[in-house]
Amino acid sequence: MNGKHLLDTSIIVALFKNDEAVRSQIASAPEVFVPSIAVGELYYGAQHSAQVERNVAQVREFAANSAVLACDLVTAEHYGQIKNELKTKGRPLPENDVWIAAIASQHSLTVVTRDQHFGVIDGLQLEEW
Repeated sequence: MNGKHLLDTSIIVALFKNDEAVRSQIASAPEVFVPSIAVGELYYGAQHSAQVERNVAQVREFAANSAVLACDLVTAEHYGQIKNELKTKGRPLPENDVWIAAIASQHSLTVVTRDQHFGVIDGLQLEEW
């Protein structure tokens, strides 16, 4: 564990649901980042909710108050390596999660998630909150 964390969408949703364990972990974490991919997933979820305006506003506020990491050319290289390793193993993952893993790999971050499938990515540091 390196003290630098990248939040997966599953953790952010738990945070939005006022999960005390997640709130406590975030409060004590030295550095917390959010992948732009997760923000996109949150906006998508908000658009399909019963309270679109409220939920979009919540995502917008969360993103404005977070250290959001976007994809760039270096991320793309990490993505290609991870995607190839997964194909070789015969273990596909959802595309957005491969991009999240690529951002984590690029910046040497620990992915915080409740999704077990991240465990198939070699060398990816993981925590479950």
